[in-house]
Amino acid sequence: MPVTGISKDIENRTIVITAQFAAPPERVWALYADPRQLERVWGPPQYPATFVDHELRAGSRTTYYMTSPEGEKFAGYWDITGVEPTTRFTFLDGFAHEDLTPNPDMPVSENTYTFEAAEGGTRVVYHSVYATAEGLQTVLAMGVEEGATTAINQIDGFLAAHPVASA
Repeated sequence: MPVTGISKDIENRTIVITAQFAAPPERVWALYADPRQLERVWGPPQYPATFVDHELRAGSRTTYYMTSPEGEKFAGYWDITGVEPTTRFTFLDGFAHEDLTPNPDMPVSENTYTFEAAEGGTRVVYHSVYATAEGLQTVLAMGVEEGATTAINQIDGFLAAHPVASA
């Protein structure tokens, strides 16, 4: 499985997930840059994602929702703060209302996703920092660790089935 490690530090409000993929960094990056590819692996398979807006560019806002098996929609957004093509991007990740506007009552995390060539493929480090320990505990209680692991573990299969960037 791609996920090789998970660490949580409540005191420092962080969760870090490390994964290893069997594709070069440019290919893994292309998956995150393309909303049609990203929605195939963002979230657990039983909660498929739909990206409404997505441009991997500093200053842009990504909006998306995941749909439960019962048809309930759970929305989120990214405010992209920095992009270094094929090596890293940074963003604020938050929950959104049904109309895709940010929900200020839910935790927001500062995220850095780093991509580097390693072991014949790509190592990605997903680093999230929450404003408060309570915010991190809230998302952990909601199942973020299990959901993220399930989602990330789908990526190698998708990349093997789609070795070039077109979805």
